[in-house]
Amino acid sequence: MIRAHNLSKYFGPKRALGPVSFEIDDGEAVGFLGLNGAGKTTALRIFACDLRPSQGSVVVGDIDAVQSPHEVRKRIGFLPETPPLYMDMIVSDYIVHAGLLRKMSTSAVKKRLPEVLEATDLTEVKDDVIGHLSHGYKQRVGLAQAIVHEPSLLILDEPTRGLDPVQIVEMRKLIRNLKEQHTVLISSHILTEISETCDRLLVLGKGEIIGEGSEADLANKFAEVAKVHIKITIVAKADNASSQTGSKQLRTELEELDGVESVKSVNDDSEDAGAHTLEISAKTDVRAALCRSVIENGHDVIGLERSERALESIFINMVQGGNDANH
Repeated sequence: MIRAHNLSKYFGPKRALGPVSFEIDDGEAVGFLGLNGAGKTTALRIFACDLRPSQGSVVVGDIDAVQSPHEVRKRIGFLPETPPLYMDMIVSDYIVHAGLLRKMSTSAVKKRLPEVLEATDLTEVKDDVIGHLSHGYKQRVGLAQAIVHEPSLLILDEPTRGLDPVQIVEMRKLIRNLKEQHTVLISSHILTEISETCDRLLVLGKGEIIGEGSEADLANKFAEVAKVHIKITIVAKADNASSQTGSKQLRTELEELDGVESVKSVNDDSEDAGAHTLEISAKTDVRAALCRSVIENGHDVIGLERSERALESIFINMVQGGNDANH
């Protein structure tokens, strides 16, 4: 779908991006992750043919985006950081207008309208004035204009910025659903937002790619130690061994797993009677091995999560040193 080769962008003498080279396959959801100023928006604007690169090439599908930007624009949907909305328009009228601007026929866009309203959860506000909507609904209207013409490539720049926690969860759901019909590029400076919606991450720092892969790939490569919390219930053995003895035996088993650095008990205030929470420090992603070991020892896993702080520290370590690129 996308091939970028030695792509660079300068604003005067200041380097905003590059050189970067990468490929994105059809149907992938790829996140551009980086601090403000890392070059994320610059990259996305080049893919959307809103900016021309200073050097290098970009191919979208089989079309050279530098030589034939108008042809590429027909195939993409773009939601910039600030959605391009007309605040005095009715929601449904605006979506129809966006379709007509993209050369859809009147009959085609009106046929498409109910599908777009349903996909973006806008049906209940379709007759409302955009300027009267909440910020979350305005973001959805911006998303609707980006997908009305059924683009093969969808580009979303900070789609959850300014949303409250409930709206963020709803936007994540919308994006996950859109992954089924579009190749999706998303930019964010929030690791968890990207990791929960994307198949692969491209981490930018000072305009360059400093990390690439899945969340697990980056954790294994860049984290010195990752922490995992596993909550278990100890099942008594036939020999009537105590729960405390069973817990000690299990900890010994877990400490011997490849990659595990240490295992320690954590004070647990949960209401799960008889539950034990262990904190495992490891150099690799050992979650699958932990579950197998606990179950093979005859006990039950009732909770498993990787420490979010550990994930954030990975990201911070990768981009540490600041960046002077233009966001």
